[in-house]
Amino acid sequence: MIYFYDGTKDAFLTAFLLAYPDEEAVLVSGTKQLSVGQNAAFVRSDPDRARRAEARLKELDRDCLKELDLLLRSGQEDRDTVAFEYFRLIAARGCPVRKMLAEDAVFAAMECIRRVEFEVHRFHGFLRFMESASGALYAPFAPDNDICDLILPHFRTRLAPIPFVIHDVGRKKAAIFDGDHVFTAPLEKAELALSSDEEEWQDLWKHYYKSVNIPSRERLKQMRGYMPVRYWKFMPEK
Repeated sequence: MIYFYDGTKDAFLTAFLLAYPDEEAVLVSGTKQLSVGQNAAFVRSDPDRARRAEARLKELDRDCLKELDLLLRSGQEDRDTVAFEYFRLIAARGCPVRKMLAEDAVFAAMECIRRVEFEVHRFHGFLRFMESASGALYAPFAPDNDICDLILPHFRTRLAPIPFVIHDVGRKKAAIFDGDHVFTAPLEKAELALSSDEEEWQDLWKHYYKSVNIPSRERLKQMRGYMPVRYWKFMPEK
């Protein structure tokens, strides 16, 4: 049976309760072509079932729900399968399993979580803000994973009390600090009036990049390893 759900935590937990006894179960939050003879169920979030599953899983491993949050944020196509197999193993063993890296389900989950956390760390340095005419800052980016609200606390500490918007243009959502509060909101497209100084700030970035670059010692392959090409679109120095 294929269990389709909407990608949210509560829907995953609801589907997990239904799918756990099914040895052939597959969880999917996107689209999937059904094979001949395959059955499908479309699972809606059930808060009561979700809380029941949440309480039981916390009894088995008090930190596993933090891991679930990171797994569901992953941009990997198989994140649903990875999360389901990992939590199925926790339920089957009745204890934390994150150190059992010889288990395929554990290794896959830990790698998935590591990639999400590593991208959060990367964007602490890779995110580039633009100054608007109002003085608020705006930073568009296109991360592999759903992390805009995870990187917000770092910049709130660094930039407060300046309001700013971190815009995930691929997922059409934003993490926002308005000077007092933080929140997330849908944001399909941003229309921004730049400040009169913004071009100068971007020129400074380009000048800095050129000044630290040594043309005779270019290591393009190494540079792409530290700063993936897919991130360059929103970096003025590139």
